[in-house]
Amino acid sequence: MSSKKRILYISQEVSPFLKSSEISKNVKTLAQKTQESGKEIRVFMPRYGLVNERRNQLHEVIRLSGMNMIINDVDHPLIIKVASIPSAKMQVYFIDNEEYFKRKAIVKDEKGKLFEDNVQRSVFFIRGTLETVKKLGWIPDVIHCHGWMTSLLPLYLKTYFKDDPHYANTKVVSSLYEDAFEGELNDNIEDVLKFDGVDESFMSHIKNGSDYLNLTKTAIDHSDGIVLFSDNIDSEIIDYVNDAEADSLKFVNSEQHHEDCSNFYDEILEKEPKLAE
Repeated sequence: MSSKKRILYISQEVSPFLKSSEISKNVKTLAQKTQESGKEIRVFMPRYGLVNERRNQLHEVIRLSGMNMIINDVDHPLIIKVASIPSAKMQVYFIDNEEYFKRKAIVKDEKGKLFEDNVQRSVFFIRGTLETVKKLGWIPDVIHCHGWMTSLLPLYLKTYFKDDPHYANTKVVSSLYEDAFEGELNDNIEDVLKFDGVDESFMSHIKNGSDYLNLTKTAIDHSDGIVLFSDNIDSEIIDYVNDAEADSLKFVNSEQHHEDCSNFYDEILEKEPKLAE
Protein backbone atom coordinates (compact mmCIF):
# COMPACT_ATOMS: atom_id res chain seq x y z
CA MET A 1 0.00 0.00 0.00
CA SER A 2 1.20 3.49 -0.85
CA SER A 3 2.67 5.49 2.04
CA LYS A 4 1.60 8.75 0.37
CA LYS A 5 -1.08 10.77 2.12
CA ARG A 6 -4.37 10.73 0.22
CA ILE A 7 -6.50 13.85 -0.17
CA LEU A 8 -10.04 13.76 -1.57
CA TYR A 9 -11.32 17.05 -2.97
CA ILE A 10 -15.10 17.38 -3.27
CA SER A 11 -16.24 20.65 -4.81
CA GLN A 12 -19.36 22.15 -6.31
CA GLU A 13 -17.15 23.67 -9.02
CA VAL A 14 -13.82 22.84 -10.65
CA SER A 15 -12.02 24.78 -13.38
CA PRO A 16 -11.97 24.51 -16.41
CA PHE A 17 -15.27 22.61 -16.60
CA LEU A 18 -17.39 25.59 -15.53
CA LYS A 19 -17.13 29.33 -15.81
CA SER A 20 -14.18 30.49 -13.75
CA SER A 21 -14.94 31.35 -10.12
CA GLU A 22 -13.06 31.75 -6.85
CA ILE A 23 -13.94 28.18 -5.89
CA SER A 24 -13.29 26.51 -9.24
CA LYS A 25 -9.87 28.14 -9.68
CA ASN A 26 -8.76 27.40 -6.13
CA VAL A 27 -9.75 23.75 -6.24
CA LYS A 28 -7.88 23.14 -9.49
CA THR A 29 -4.74 24.92 -8.27
CA LEU A 30 -4.83 23.39 -4.80
CA ALA A 31 -5.33 19.84 -6.08
CA GLN A 32 -2.51 20.29 -8.58
CA LYS A 33 -0.11 21.76 -6.00
CA THR A 34 -0.98 19.05 -3.48
CA GLN A 35 -0.31 16.35 -6.05
CA GLU A 36 3.00 17.97 -6.96
CA SER A 37 3.95 17.98 -3.26
CA GLY A 38 3.88 14.17 -3.27
CA LYS A 39 0.37 13.40 -2.04
CA GLU A 40 -2.23 11.33 -3.89
CA ILE A 41 -5.43 13.12 -4.86
CA ARG A 42 -8.92 12.46 -6.20
CA VAL A 43 -11.27 15.25 -7.29
CA PHE A 44 -15.08 15.05 -7.51
CA MET A 45 -17.72 17.51 -8.72
CA PRO A 46 -21.32 17.31 -10.02
CA ARG A 47 -21.86 16.83 -13.76
CA TYR A 48 -24.12 19.84 -14.30
CA GLY A 49 -25.81 20.26 -17.68
CA LEU A 50 -23.54 23.28 -18.17
CA VAL A 51 -20.52 20.99 -18.45
CA ASN A 52 -19.80 20.36 -22.13
CA GLU A 53 -19.13 16.63 -22.29
CA ARG A 54 -17.82 16.61 -25.85
CA ARG A 55 -15.44 19.54 -25.47
CA ASN A 56 -14.13 18.28 -22.14
CA GLN A 57 -14.05 14.64 -23.32
CA LEU A 58 -16.07 13.21 -20.44
CA HIS A 59 -16.70 9.49 -20.55
CA GLU A 60 -18.63 7.15 -18.30
CA VAL A 61 -16.74 4.84 -15.97
CA ILE A 62 -18.85 1.71 -16.37
CA ARG A 63 -17.25 -0.20 -13.50
CA LEU A 64 -18.16 2.60 -11.08
CA SER A 65 -21.63 3.38 -12.42
CA GLY A 66 -24.74 1.32 -11.81
CA MET A 67 -25.37 1.98 -8.14
CA ASN A 68 -28.73 3.30 -7.02
CA MET A 69 -29.18 5.64 -4.07
CA ILE A 70 -32.37 6.33 -2.17
CA ILE A 71 -32.76 10.01 -1.35
CA ASN A 72 -35.75 10.84 0.86
CA ASP A 73 -37.49 7.58 -0.15
CA VAL A 74 -36.91 8.04 -3.92
CA ASP A 75 -34.57 5.73 -5.85
CA HIS A 76 -32.01 7.46 -8.13
CA PRO A 77 -29.40 5.88 -10.43
CA LEU A 78 -25.80 7.03 -9.95
CA ILE A 79 -23.65 7.59 -13.04
CA ILE A 80 -19.90 8.26 -12.76
CA LYS A 81 -17.97 10.06 -15.47
CA VAL A 82 -14.37 11.20 -15.68
CA ALA A 83 -12.29 13.72 -17.59
CA SER A 84 -8.68 14.85 -17.57
CA ILE A 85 -7.07 18.25 -17.09
CA PRO A 86 -3.88 17.74 -19.16
CA SER A 87 -2.29 21.01 -18.03
CA ALA A 88 -2.59 19.90 -14.39
CA LYS A 89 -1.93 16.19 -15.06
CA MET A 90 -4.96 15.12 -13.05
CA GLN A 91 -8.41 13.61 -13.49
CA VAL A 92 -11.78 14.83 -12.25
CA TYR A 93 -14.66 12.47 -11.46
CA PHE A 94 -18.23 13.62 -12.07
CA ILE A 95 -21.31 12.59 -10.11
CA ASP A 96 -24.19 12.43 -12.58
CA ASN A 97 -27.93 11.84 -12.41
CA GLU A 98 -30.40 12.97 -15.06
CA GLU A 99 -33.04 14.29 -12.66
CA TYR A 100 -30.64 16.23 -10.47
CA PHE A 101 -27.90 17.45 -12.80
CA LYS A 102 -29.14 17.53 -16.40
CA ARG A 103 -30.52 21.09 -16.07
CA LYS A 104 -28.40 23.87 -17.61
CA ALA A 105 -27.71 25.60 -14.32
CA ILE A 106 -25.86 25.01 -11.06
CA VAL A 107 -28.13 25.92 -8.12
CA LYS A 108 -30.57 28.56 -9.44
CA ASP A 109 -33.11 28.81 -12.25
CA GLU A 110 -33.15 31.50 -14.96
CA LYS A 111 -35.03 33.84 -12.59
CA GLY A 112 -32.36 33.51 -9.91
CA LYS A 113 -34.49 31.31 -7.65
CA LEU A 114 -32.83 28.46 -5.79
CA PHE A 115 -33.91 25.03 -7.03
CA GLU A 116 -36.37 23.42 -4.63
CA ASP A 117 -34.42 20.14 -4.64
CA ASN A 118 -30.98 21.58 -3.83
CA VAL A 119 -30.89 19.67 -0.53
CA GLN A 120 -31.52 16.36 -2.32
CA ARG A 121 -28.99 17.27 -5.01
CA SER A 122 -26.40 18.07 -2.37
CA VAL A 123 -26.99 14.82 -0.46
CA PHE A 124 -26.90 12.80 -3.69
CA PHE A 125 -23.59 14.43 -4.61
CA ILE A 126 -22.08 13.87 -1.16
CA ARG A 127 -23.21 10.28 -0.71
CA GLY A 128 -22.47 9.48 -4.36
CA THR A 129 -18.91 10.70 -3.97
CA LEU A 130 -18.27 8.77 -0.75
CA GLU A 131 -19.80 5.56 -2.14
CA THR A 132 -17.79 5.87 -5.36
CA VAL A 133 -14.54 6.40 -3.45
CA LYS A 134 -15.31 3.18 -1.56
CA LYS A 135 -15.89 1.39 -4.86
CA LEU A 136 -12.50 2.68 -6.05
CA GLY A 137 -10.95 1.01 -3.00
CA TRP A 138 -9.17 4.28 -2.27
CA ILE A 139 -9.08 5.33 1.40
CA PRO A 140 -8.64 9.11 1.86
CA ASP A 141 -6.69 10.46 4.80
CA VAL A 142 -8.37 13.86 4.40
CA ILE A 143 -11.55 14.95 2.65
CA HIS A 144 -11.43 18.62 1.71
CA CYS A 145 -14.83 20.22 1.00
CA HIS A 146 -15.35 23.28 -1.21
CA GLY A 147 -18.57 25.23 -1.71
CA TRP A 148 -21.80 25.25 0.27
CA MET A 149 -23.17 22.30 -1.73
CA THR A 150 -20.67 20.16 0.21
CA SER A 151 -21.50 21.67 3.61
CA LEU A 152 -23.40 18.59 4.81
CA LEU A 153 -20.49 16.21 4.10
CA PRO A 154 -18.79 16.64 7.51
CA LEU A 155 -22.13 15.82 9.17
CA TYR A 156 -22.67 12.76 6.96
CA LEU A 157 -19.13 11.51 7.52
CA LYS A 158 -19.61 11.68 11.30
CA THR A 159 -23.14 10.19 11.31
CA TYR A 160 -24.30 8.26 8.20
CA PHE A 161 -20.78 6.86 7.57
CA LYS A 162 -19.62 6.78 11.20
CA ASP A 163 -19.48 2.96 11.37
CA ASP A 164 -18.02 2.52 7.89
CA PRO A 165 -14.47 1.10 8.27
CA HIS A 166 -13.46 2.71 4.98
CA TYR A 167 -13.61 6.15 6.61
CA ALA A 168 -12.70 5.17 10.17
CA ASN A 169 -9.55 7.32 10.22
CA THR A 170 -10.50 9.97 7.67
CA LYS A 171 -10.37 13.64 8.70
CA VAL A 172 -12.54 16.30 7.08
CA VAL A 173 -11.59 19.88 6.24
CA SER A 174 -14.03 22.55 5.09
CA SER A 175 -13.08 25.61 3.05
CA LEU A 176 -14.98 28.86 3.47
CA TYR A 177 -15.48 31.26 0.59
CA GLU A 178 -17.44 34.38 -0.24
CA ASP A 179 -20.14 32.18 -1.81
CA ALA A 180 -23.21 32.97 0.29
CA PHE A 181 -26.66 32.64 -1.26
CA GLU A 182 -29.80 34.63 -0.47
CA GLY A 183 -32.79 32.96 1.13
CA GLU A 184 -33.15 29.35 2.23
CA LEU A 185 -33.04 25.91 0.67
CA ASN A 186 -36.21 23.83 0.66
CA ASP A 187 -37.88 23.42 4.04
CA ASN A 188 -37.71 19.60 4.01
CA ILE A 189 -34.00 19.45 4.85
CA GLU A 190 -34.79 17.86 8.23
CA ASP A 191 -36.90 15.16 6.54
CA VAL A 192 -34.07 14.33 4.13
CA LEU A 193 -31.56 14.04 6.96
CA LYS A 194 -33.90 12.04 9.21
CA PHE A 195 -34.55 9.58 6.38
CA ASP A 196 -30.79 8.92 6.33
CA GLY A 197 -30.79 8.28 10.07
CA VAL A 198 -29.32 11.61 11.17
CA ASP A 199 -30.51 12.33 14.69
CA GLU A 200 -32.24 15.62 15.46
CA SER A 201 -29.49 16.46 17.93
CA PHE A 202 -27.20 17.19 14.96
CA MET A 203 -29.63 19.69 13.45
CA SER A 204 -29.42 22.48 16.01
CA HIS A 205 -28.53 25.11 13.39
CA ILE A 206 -30.65 23.74 10.56
CA LYS A 207 -33.73 23.84 12.78
CA ASN A 208 -33.34 27.63 12.61
CA GLY A 209 -33.52 27.54 8.82
CA SER A 210 -31.65 26.09 5.84
CA ASP A 211 -29.88 29.32 4.93
CA TYR A 212 -26.19 29.77 4.14
CA LEU A 213 -25.24 30.73 7.68
CA ASN A 214 -26.81 27.67 9.31
CA LEU A 215 -25.39 25.28 6.71
CA THR A 216 -21.92 26.76 7.20
CA LYS A 217 -22.13 26.52 10.99
CA THR A 218 -23.18 22.87 10.63
CA ALA A 219 -20.13 22.21 8.45
CA ILE A 220 -17.82 23.92 10.94
CA ASP A 221 -19.24 21.94 13.88
CA HIS A 222 -18.34 18.59 12.32
CA SER A 223 -15.06 19.46 10.58
CA ASP A 224 -11.59 18.65 11.87
CA GLY A 225 -10.15 21.71 10.15
CA ILE A 226 -11.31 24.96 8.52
CA VAL A 227 -9.52 26.80 5.71
CA LEU A 228 -10.42 30.39 4.87
CA PHE A 229 -10.20 31.02 1.14
CA SER A 230 -11.43 34.61 1.02
CA ASP A 231 -10.92 37.81 2.96
CA ASN A 232 -14.59 38.82 2.55
CA ILE A 233 -16.29 36.08 4.58
CA ASP A 234 -19.28 37.07 6.73
CA SER A 235 -18.07 38.38 10.10
CA GLU A 236 -20.51 36.15 12.02
CA ILE A 237 -18.96 33.09 10.35
CA ILE A 238 -15.45 34.30 11.17
CA ASP A 239 -16.44 34.72 14.82
CA TYR A 240 -17.93 31.22 14.80
CA VAL A 241 -14.71 29.77 13.35
CA ASN A 242 -12.67 31.54 16.01
CA ASP A 243 -14.80 29.96 18.74
CA ALA A 244 -14.89 26.49 17.15
CA GLU A 245 -12.90 23.48 18.32
CA ALA A 246 -11.60 22.77 14.82
CA ASP A 247 -8.17 24.07 13.83
CA SER A 248 -8.25 26.81 11.22
CA LEU A 249 -5.95 28.15 8.52
CA LYS A 250 -6.25 31.88 7.91
CA PHE A 251 -6.50 33.37 4.43
CA VAL A 252 -3.30 34.51 2.73
CA ASN A 253 -3.70 36.20 -0.64
CA SER A 254 -0.78 34.48 -2.34
CA GLU A 255 0.28 31.15 -3.84
CA GLN A 256 1.77 30.33 -0.43
CA HIS A 257 -1.77 29.61 0.77
CA HIS A 258 -1.94 26.44 -1.34
CA GLU A 259 1.35 25.20 0.13
CA ASP A 260 0.09 26.07 3.60
CA CYS A 261 -2.97 23.87 2.94
CA SER A 262 -0.82 20.84 2.20
CA ASN A 263 1.04 21.37 5.47
CA PHE A 264 -2.28 21.94 7.26
CA TYR A 265 -3.42 18.44 6.22
CA ASP A 266 -0.35 17.00 7.94
CA GLU A 267 -1.11 18.94 11.12
CA ILE A 268 -4.74 17.77 11.13
CA LEU A 269 -3.71 14.15 10.63
CA GLU A 270 -1.51 14.24 13.71
CA LYS A 271 -4.53 14.92 15.94
CA GLU A 272 -7.28 12.63 17.16
CA PRO A 273 -10.41 12.58 14.94
CA LYS A 274 -13.18 14.99 15.86
CA LEU A 275 -16.19 12.86 16.87
CA ALA A 276 -19.83 13.75 16.40
CA GLU A 277 -21.34 15.05 19.63
